[in-house]
Amino acid sequence: MTKKTTKNSIVKLNEIQWKEFFIGGENGLFDITSSSSGIDKNKLNIEEKNSNIPYITRSNIDNGINQFITINQLDKYNLDEGNVITIGLDTQTVFYQPHSFYTGQNIQVLRHKKINKFNALFLIPLIEVQMEKFNWGGNGATLGRLFRTKIMLPITNKGNLDWNYMETYGKNILIEKQEQYKQYIQKVFKKLNYKKIDNLQEKNWKEFFLTDIFTEIQRGKRLTKANQIQGKKPYVSSSRANNGVDNYIENEEKVRIFSDCLSLANSGSVGASFYHSYEFVASDHITHLKNENFNEYIYLFISTLTSRLSEKYNFNREINDKRISREKILLPINDKEEPDYVYMAQYIINMKYKKIKQYLTFKEK
Repeated sequence: MTKKTTKNSIVKLNEIQWKEFFIGGENGLFDITSSSSGIDKNKLNIEEKNSNIPYITRSNIDNGINQFITINQLDKYNLDEGNVITIGLDTQTVFYQPHSFYTGQNIQVLRHKKINKFNALFLIPLIEVQMEKFNWGGNGATLGRLFRTKIMLPITNKGNLDWNYMETYGKNILIEKQEQYKQYIQKVFKKLNYKKIDNLQEKNWKEFFLTDIFTEIQRGKRLTKANQIQGKKPYVSSSRANNGVDNYIENEEKVRIFSDCLSLANSGSVGASFYHSYEFVASDHITHLKNENFNEYIYLFISTLTSRLSEKYNFNREINDKRISREKILLPINDKEEPDYVYMAQYIINMKYKKIKQYLTFKEK
């Protein structure tokens, strides 16, 4: 039997009563403190196994999660419990944290017994608006400034904060977005043509120079943070997270703009490789790899192989232009001993087909 979640009827935002509340302080809404850890990244205890604790920093992407770490950190660092809202001092980034976490420096934690993932969806955009008056360079979201900050929130007929309204509103947004995504992914699924093909182990493989596979290999161009103008075009750098997208900018001059290609981090997270179907500005920390005859699926197959260069290079041994010209990767071949691009594309199509089918089956349970 299909379990279907539906939106609840709710009064419109402009039809409810609102009231100002202090965010923190003696009469404030939230109990606000600095986080209990504040671990510099170079002091993290890194273990490959059991690294499932979020390490929250002031980043504006991935819910502020820089990486996952082990719970086994120095005794002086304590975990903060989840079900709270975090604010990054200086960057003013605001996120809901459902799970216990460690943090880097300068993270403020907002607690209230009635916070949950649904009303947090309502609260966070309103807190973010108030954070716009703060900025980097001595005017960040310190505890004192947060205590003096107010936000407008919906209230009940008795003048109390309407937690029930905020929760219902957040649930409705979530239901609406999930339904939109489901409809989108169903359309994608219908276009995928699954075909039975050989396993990877059954294919013959051969080494090819990157210069033989890609017709364009070019590094991006340096653009310092200070010269980046905020906009809507992805700025791709050497991050291993978020498809390499480090910022969104509108710079058009003295930059290199690429599209429909792979990026390969030549420094930083060396070897991180992603496919970009869209136009983006490339930093000098990545090299773009392009072949006009490739499609999304071929690029995705090859990106898993170019990513393996991270095993060979590191922060002290970067991928420069000379080294990249000598690099080879193994590819499946056809009867002519040429790269079997048809096979590569079908392999990724089949993977995508299986994953979407798995997702849709899960959503129907």
